[in-house]
Amino acid sequence: MTCHCQPHQSSPYMPISQKKKKEKRKKISQKIDSLEGGLLVCFVMDQDLVETEKRRKREINIDPGLQWSQWQLLDSILPTGGFAHSFGLEAAIQARLVSGPDDLQNFVIHLLENTGSLLLPFVYSATMNPTLDNCQKLDRILDATLSNEVGRKASVSQRSSLMRVAASVFTELPSLKSMRDVCIGSGVVSFHHAPVFGIICGLLGMDSGTSQRAYIFMTMRDVISAATRLNLVGPLGAAVLQHRVASVAESMVKKWMDRSVEDACQTAPLLDTIQGCHTYLFSRLFCS
Repeated sequence: MTCHCQPHQSSPYMPISQKKKKEKRKKISQKIDSLEGGLLVCFVMDQDLVETEKRRKREINIDPGLQWSQWQLLDSILPTGGFAHSFGLEAAIQARLVSGPDDLQNFVIHLLENTGSLLLPFVYSATMNPTLDNCQKLDRILDATLSNEVGRKASVSQRSSLMRVAASVFTELPSLKSMRDVCIGSGVVSFHHAPVFGIICGLLGMDSGTSQRAYIFMTMRDVISAATRLNLVGPLGAAVLQHRVASVAESMVKKWMDRSVEDACQTAPLLDTIQGCHTYLFSRLFCS
């Protein structure tokens, strides 16, 4: 008798025992992935701690008393007049050059590069030689270099406020008061902000790299603060923007730092032109 039985075919359904084993293996794999992710986070954090410790060891030991004065110089509550100026941002908004967060970020980046290329050489030179004679020399060069009247007046105004506050606050540096008295007595009113800032940094013991970073930081802080008051960005958005632009600011400092005043130049002439139009605005919140 012939047998017509069909050959055995595997069932399309997995036996319950095998299904349980597969689920168990999947859970174990997920746990391993989770552990590996945790280990990866721990490894990254350890690397960050190592880099932080290396930076700490590279720091220059300076007088702690001077550090308090240096921090105060950068404090936003120090009434140096920076918040009265928008660096041409208000005019840029009315000219529709800046109309939103993306435009604002581009404006800030170009402003920082313009500040680095034009003003960092004066900050550097004044920091390295913080004397009245050098300040007068740098002032004459910068006064001839600034190309628009609005920017020139803003620089003089901020210098006046900074010198007055520094002479009153940092009384441990009598040369600041003597320098201010000479400026007032001579009738010279064109002393500019960048050289005076560099001189104060030099007298407070800042190295040239720190003073130049501080100047770029103050510019970035003040223009973003102006953007907040002009309702371009909220306070939280301003903080996020400042952190995002920080790496760009550092690259600007590295690009333009430690240059002589003969290398000072404009890299964003359009921003300079826009700032020059500020005085023609019908209504203004800022001085420049």
